[in-house]
Amino acid sequence: SKYRTCRRQVRERSGEGDHHEGMSSDDELTPTEVTEFQKSKDNVLEDSRKIFEDVHADFCDIRKILLKFQEWKEKFPDSYCDAYISFCLPKLLNPLIRVQLIDWNPLEQNFTELEEMPWFRAIEEFSDAKNVSEPK
Repeated sequence: SKYRTCRRQVRERSGEGDHHEGMSSDDELTPTEVTEFQKSKDNVLEDSRKIFEDVHADFCDIRKILLKFQEWKEKFPDSYCDAYISFCLPKLLNPLIRVQLIDWNPLEQNFTELEEMPWFRAIEEFSDAKNVSEPK
């Protein structure tokens, strides 16, 4: 902004060298803004919990979905291959993973690593099973 540019020029002329760009006090949120943000975030999280409430458990659990595909692959490998399932899975799992990541924030101090999340492990196990069953 024009105001920030003006302040930066004043700092440069006065020789202040310890200022870090983006660390300005006018970037801080007011208590009202923090409260509004938290309220909005809580509403989003509450709504996200309802997204799959009318979906059968077998179709909103990534591990269960992948098990069904694993069964299909083992019983009917030709049709599994003809259906290009490996290309479809990312699109199919995308909404399920996005819902689980709504509250994920890598900038928080105690955030969970992606590799530790249940959906990541389920996909990893599925990938390992796929590699084992396919000839090298």
